[in-house]
Amino acid sequence: MPTFNYIAKSSEGEIKSGDIEGKDKRSVVEALRTEGFFVTAITEKEEKKEKETKFPMFSGVSLKDKMMFAKHLGVMLSSGLSLPKSLEVISNQSKSRKFRRILEELGRDVKMGNSLADSLEKHPVFDELSVNMVRVGEVGGNLEEVLVLLANQLEKEHTLLSRVRGAMYYPAVIVLVMIAVGIAMMMYVVPKLTTVFSDIQTTLPFSTRMIIAASDFMSTHQWLVLFGIIFVVAALVVFFKSRIGKKVFNFVFFRTPVIRNVVIKVNNARFVRIYSSLTKSGVSVVESLKIISRTLTNDSYKKALWQISEEVEKGKPIHEGLAKYPRIFPVLTVQMMEVGEETGKTVDVLLNLARFYESEINQMTKNLSSIIEPVLMVIIGSAVGFFAVSMILPMYSVMEQM
Repeated sequence: MPTFNYIAKSSEGEIKSGDIEGKDKRSVVEALRTEGFFVTAITEKEEKKEKETKFPMFSGVSLKDKMMFAKHLGVMLSSGLSLPKSLEVISNQSKSRKFRRILEELGRDVKMGNSLADSLEKHPVFDELSVNMVRVGEVGGNLEEVLVLLANQLEKEHTLLSRVRGAMYYPAVIVLVMIAVGIAMMMYVVPKLTTVFSDIQTTLPFSTRMIIAASDFMSTHQWLVLFGIIFVVAALVVFFKSRIGKKVFNFVFFRTPVIRNVVIKVNNARFVRIYSSLTKSGVSVVESLKIISRTLTNDSYKKALWQISEEVEKGKPIHEGLAKYPRIFPVLTVQMMEVGEETGKTVDVLLNLARFYESEINQMTKNLSSIIEPVLMVIIGSAVGFFAVSMILPMYSVMEQM
């Protein structure tokens, strides 16, 4: 059964958008009409291009590219430039060949009479959040405002993720350098020391024999070691991109005290900011929760928010749904959501909460770096000490025999 993407409006002015299965457009329109909604736009969803979805990390389109696209498009439309002309100007300015090609396709689709949202949906580099916000902006006649709102959302996402990644870059570089130096030592330094040990008429310590055996293997099978490293790295990337790998990753992170706090605050900050952006642009509460559940990458949050959206659809307030998941939604998030719902100022309340979480994350990532540094020093010191003791003890034996 085909899936249709729709935007509908109730007699009270509430805008509802999303995906629904049906035999044809007419049956979908009738189904929504029975719920009290009148369809303003409906299109049959097409299968997305597989080659663009397999490895999004190599897609050539960064979050910053999409942020600048939304910001520039919003400014140009506000200045009175037509949508096709704006897309043409932005595509000519884009430094990414991949993104330039996508923008050119968007321009052609728009000139053929397609909506911007339908055109964006054909390209997996644009997530559901972006597509739905643009769709609601087109229907509501405030596309320029929605694009500025989207650009602000993407900018906050970029800043947040940059802080978290920045905290991990230093330890990652240190570990990689340590591994590289270790491999170089095993392949070029240890073989020279081995020639000295071969003249010793005594039994070498077990640790020394272990290092020499590993060095011999790496020296005589250099290509095998190189391919082995490439294979392990590729296997780890594929594993952590898989559903099982993500579950393992989340399981480990949720049980590591310091990192767990960062993960919870990052996901809560993203949740409240995306929710406020969607509802401010005119997306319904239920649909906003469903979009966020598909936007966040953490399985625990995806499942929880989907279940909460179903409860809200039955008439329950959001804060009651959040309260059922105390492990991933702190009391502060639940209380602030309750305040927002009671006062009718959910957007303002959640934006303030998002700023609070983002400042907390900024401080926590700085602390994380200061915690990881001494731990790395201990690990590096232990490795260097083990190597030094293993290789120096036999040297003392040589000196005693002289």
